Amino acid sequence: MEQIAEKQPYDVIVVGAGAAGMMAAGTAARNGRRVLLIEKMEKSGRKVRITGKGRCNVTNARPPEEFAAQVRTNAAFFAPAFAEFNNRATIRFFERQGVKLDIERGERVFPRSGKAWDIANALLDYCVDNGVKILYDTRVVRILTLGDRVYGVEYVNKRGFERREEAPQVILATGGVSYPATGSTGDGYAFAADLGHTIEPLRPSLTPLVTSHPQARHLNGLLLRNVRAVLHIDGEPVREEFGEIGFSERGIEGAVALRMSRDAVDALIDGRRVKIVLGLKPALDEETLRARIARELADMQPTEFFAELLRKLVPKQLVFPLAHELDIHSKSYVSKLTEEQITRLIRTLKGLTFPIADYAPFEYAVTTAGGVRCDEVNPHTMESLKVRGLYFAGEVLDLDANTGGYNLQIAFSTGRLAGMLKK
Repeated sequence: MEQIAEKQPYDVIVVGAGAAGMMAAGTAARNGRRVLLIEKMEKSGRKVRITGKGRCNVTNARPPEEFAAQVRTNAAFFAPAFAEFNNRATIRFFERQGVKLDIERGERVFPRSGKAWDIANALLDYCVDNGVKILYDTRVVRILTLGDRVYGVEYVNKRGFERREEAPQVILATGGVSYPATGSTGDGYAFAADLGHTIEPLRPSLTPLVTSHPQARHLNGLLLRNVRAVLHIDGEPVREEFGEIGFSERGIEGAVALRMSRDAVDALIDGRRVKIVLGLKPALDEETLRARIARELADMQPTEFFAELLRKLVPKQLVFPLAHELDIHSKSYVSKLTEEQITRLIRTLKGLTFPIADYAPFEYAVTTAGGVRCDEVNPHTMESLKVRGLYFAGEVLDLDANTGGYNLQIAFSTGRLAGMLKK
């Protein structure tokens, strides 16, 4: 039987130097704990540095009740962590770290500099200033336990040598499996499973959706603003969103599609039929739109083409795909349009359908759905209910939320609570 050392150089070991891990490590050190932070990549905060297209949507400033509604999984579990360290506390934290913040549309909070690096560096400074020791290029391979208690970790250092470090408390903040190039490769799930924890099935969340629409390839790069989108599953509308939606080689994306992807992915995994119906003119009812088209036609020459009418109604890139959708040749004369064709145009503008055949893989997902089951973790401390001294923080838990700063707040709140190391 392995013996626990009488005197250990560290009180707590944090595995993973992402948003949750750095918050946990800095908090524990600030509270007087001797902390070792182990990161397998060459620098800390790799995912933080690229989030929000390099701008980093730090949190969302919505009131607590509105914020809670954006947490898609285990919101009740998350509530104590959020109460301990909420979005306002996060804003104060970074401003005290010297990062000026701005609140933008949708109550999204960004660094004024527009640089995600400022957030990652502020978290790193928080650790360093409070005396956290950090090992980079170091991969944890096992969590050490004796009976039902943790007592350290085994790791492989940058030279390839296997070592161990002992501590009575270990915080797993290893992230999920989204953006694996940043180091999120699911190590924490394997550690937790080995220690008896149940892992809820992993799937991409906030990920682009792949459509089988025959004209999709012509829409690459198109961004539609102020559209209404309705997600249908097995023919039934289940979710409605308003805002921006975009098209790329990855699929249908943008804030609207990403918010819908959580439900769409689950439905696709279950083998259900999924489609998104876009209202391109949500502010106009059918009669108002008919009158708008009649005015446009009255101002056009009889020999002008149908494509020129469409150009007055939709972005240029959508003209030929829409003509194809309507089965009306783009060079048909507008004088030849029938009432039936105009009615079809109106209904298509109010509801352009994109069948969803698949979803983009973890490489393109903002976050991971699934993870360590929350009913096996104490929501008031983040400590495992199965292994004493083992704590969890961030994306490794079965917690995820909508896009808009909510997922980073989950990392900060759970990291802060885990770092308090409450008994």
